[in-house]
Amino acid sequence: MKKPLSKCIVTGILFVAIAGTLAHFLYEWTGKNILVGLITPINEAVWEHIKLLFFPTLLFTAYAARCFREDCPHIGYALCRGNLLGCLLIPTLYYTYTGALGMHFSAADIAIFFLCVLTTFLHAGHLIRTGQAEKHRLLTVLCTSLLAAAIFAFTLFPPAVPLFISP
Repeated sequence: MKKPLSKCIVTGILFVAIAGTLAHFLYEWTGKNILVGLITPINEAVWEHIKLLFFPTLLFTAYAARCFREDCPHIGYALCRGNLLGCLLIPTLYYTYTGALGMHFSAADIAIFFLCVLTTFLHAGHLIRTGQAEKHRLLTVLCTSLLAAAIFAFTLFPPAVPLFISP
């Protein structure tokens, strides 16, 4: 299981890093298509940048659950839990460093994205290796579904709080 899992983790990191980077520009490239905007950032709000990790990871999870199910039967749950952790870290790290420094830096924002991609997949790998991936399956699916619904809802109807406001 070690080699297929390592292959899955490395492939996932590369896929999400590239797809997430490209997704940052996709809304503009498509002439601000609202359907594209539901899964890619429509502005520079911190909340919108969660989409850069969430949807590419969700897409890779569907692929991995199909392709690696023999060697890693619970890879889908592990990746969903890793995805939730990575998405939680994006605003946490952003507001921690900007609160401490009083300003933000684009290089730090980019580094946060890549750090969260790594965290997502390394956490998923850890869950598989320790046999913890199948724990809390229903809660994992529920939280992943709720986050997707929240992303859609807050894209269309963003609350007037800093997390959702483009600087």
